[in-house]
Amino acid sequence: MKNKKNILTYIVAAFSIVVTSASSSLGVPPLQHPLLLGLAPVATLSNSDEPASVTWTATGSLNTARYFHTATLLPNGMVLVAGGWEGFNPFTSAELYDPSSGMWSKTGSLHIARVLHTETLLPNGLVLVAGGRDSSGQPLDSAELYDPELGTWSDTGDLNTARFIHTATLLSNGKVLVAAGFDGVNALASAELYDPTSETWTDTGSLNTARDAHTASLLPNDKVLVAAGFATGFVSLSSAELYDPASETWTDTGSLNTAREEHTASLRPNGLVLVAGGRDSSGEPSTSTELYDPDSGMWSIADSLNTARREHTASLLLNGTVLVAAGRGTGFVVLSSAELSATQTATPTPTPTITPTPTPTPTPSATPTATPTATPRPSPTPRPRPTPHPRPTP
Repeated sequence: MKNKKNILTYIVAAFSIVVTSASSSLGVPPLQHPLLLGLAPVATLSNSDEPASVTWTATGSLNTARYFHTATLLPNGMVLVAGGWEGFNPFTSAELYDPSSGMWSKTGSLHIARVLHTETLLPNGLVLVAGGRDSSGQPLDSAELYDPELGTWSDTGDLNTARFIHTATLLSNGKVLVAAGFDGVNALASAELYDPTSETWTDTGSLNTARDAHTASLLPNDKVLVAAGFATGFVSLSSAELYDPASETWTDTGSLNTAREEHTASLRPNGLVLVAGGRDSSGEPSTSTELYDPDSGMWSIADSLNTARREHTASLLLNGTVLVAAGRGTGFVVLSSAELSATQTATPTPTPTITPTPTPTPTPSATPTATPTATPRPSPTPRPRPTPHPRPTP
């Protein structure tokens, strides 16, 4: 999997990242992975009792600007950000965000520099980092555990399939579902489960659609929502599907209004899933956001971010707000900015008062005037009357 002799050149264009690998002895064809295309119309929020808008405010900046990193809310309320890169050199560095002060501080570094990996908080309080892409551009099957109390990392069991741009979701049974991703050539439909007790991985049911750069969210009904992403053949997706841990199978659900890649998804306290940012049809980072309603399986549009961004992270904080951090902005600028969502109570639409139609006042019948009795006159000799012409039917 690894070739230390490879020299990788990364060319970022408006619609693609081209990875050219040149060996000292052999030329290898370029690896192309175009990014998201596609935008679609607005839908209506199906549940009128839920907040339909989100606002954002700025907070403290990271010590190191980065993208393709990960972020996880820890039990102590802080957020762990790990790995990623600025330019083309992956990081081993990690940082902690303190919501009470809005400030960032450094913590222990990963053993392996990686980007496009996943990061998951386990029931035992440790954080699992899995897969990703290494400094030579190869997919990783390695995984590491972060201890928040010690601020250090340790190795754990390897995945069955090396992958990056995948997702990892903690299930209600304590296992971690790793789904889809990219193997360096094709998008993957495979999925596997990590057992924190044995620190081992086992295969599970495959997705209906191979994809990478998607999102995955655990819903209140214990199912996992996988949304959008990029399919083999460089086709952007608006499709979504649900994983059932009981049967270990996948079923399709409603499609997003906007086909997107490199976005984020966060489960809100009201049970809706907030999808934010990503790359739009023009190849630019987006400010658009959407809400998924698990009850109806439909998507709607919410208020936009302050800063267009992709390849960022989003973390649900203990106070119910969502922290969106870093990523890349317009013109491929690496961002160190962050913003917070705040739920607004939707203003109920007043029920219109129906004005009754007034009952028309009937026109009073004219009181007939009595004709005075006339003095009788002699009856004239009758004359024949002409036959009247028929009147047109009105």
